Amino acid sequence: MLTDPHSSESTGSSPVDSEAASPQDRITLRFMALPQEVSKTGTSIAEGRVLEWIDRAGYACAVGWSSSYCVTAYVGNVHFNRPIAPGSIIAAHARVIHTGRTSMHVLVRVESADVRTRAYQPACDCILIFVAVDENGTPAQVPQWSPQTDTERQLHEAAIERIEPRRRIRESMASQSYTTYGTAPETVFRFLASPQHANWGGKTHGGTVMRWIGEAANTCATSWAKHDVVGVYSGGIHFINPIPIGNIVEIRSRLLLTTPHSIHVSTQVRTADPKRPSDLRLTTRCMSVLVVVGEDGHATDVPQWEPVSDEDRHLRSHARKLIELRHEMHPVPLELPGI
Repeated sequence: MLTDPHSSESTGSSPVDSEAASPQDRITLRFMALPQEVSKTGTSIAEGRVLEWIDRAGYACAVGWSSSYCVTAYVGNVHFNRPIAPGSIIAAHARVIHTGRTSMHVLVRVESADVRTRAYQPACDCILIFVAVDENGTPAQVPQWSPQTDTERQLHEAAIERIEPRRRIRESMASQSYTTYGTAPETVFRFLASPQHANWGGKTHGGTVMRWIGEAANTCATSWAKHDVVGVYSGGIHFINPIPIGNIVEIRSRLLLTTPHSIHVSTQVRTADPKRPSDLRLTTRCMSVLVVVGEDGHATDVPQWEPVSDEDRHLRSHARKLIELRHEMHPVPLELPGI
């Protein structure tokens, strides 16, 4: 699909050729936000679609650097700073900021602009981790990246600082149990992964899974609030197993915590062979934070939910612990020159 793996620009959804002289460790994808990508309110782009864009840009950057097929391993701390209007021009900037033996940490920033002014404003940012794999799906070594400028060194340090807090968040999320003893509001989607969802490796694309997560979390929060909601955060997105095309996909979003102005939702994605539908295995997990926006554009009051069972209370404490762990991460220095 990408004719130039390092940079692209277009007026539609599909990237096309652009500057061949751009550095090998970064790209910019430019495209239009399409009518079918809006949220149910019709006033802004759905958060799930933005997550899909983030993965698309990060993936193209990782493939361009590694010259290898890659899989998404982790997406962290996506902060949706403002809504994106339908019909906007989108610029998704992605750059490598750290490499391991087989992995690449990629910083992605999404900006949008009115077509008449082309004055881009930041909309969200996050760090993704991709793993390069060979033709057998085995992790493959990637070229090592080293920072060359002060800006690159600070971004590199920010990536390294996040490794330990990310591990604690991953372990905390992995240790939780979600059973029928929970009584919290829940949304469940089930369907088959179709060929249109396939990536280059023949599995479901990570960006598509992220879009599904965004849609399920939004539905869960909307059902509780009885009002339109918008996502302000998605994080701790860990990809554990791939989803083969043709498999059953089950997406389960459960409310864990409400604060006066926010709704915290945990989403887990599972998959199974249609011949063994009860043999579900976990593929992806995520935590989302959503708010109800009033007419003034600010977050307004949320109906409060109180736990009933021991599992409800335990998972509410877990959600509060994740908030504390996220606060241990210093913000990425996006104000640095040259980003």
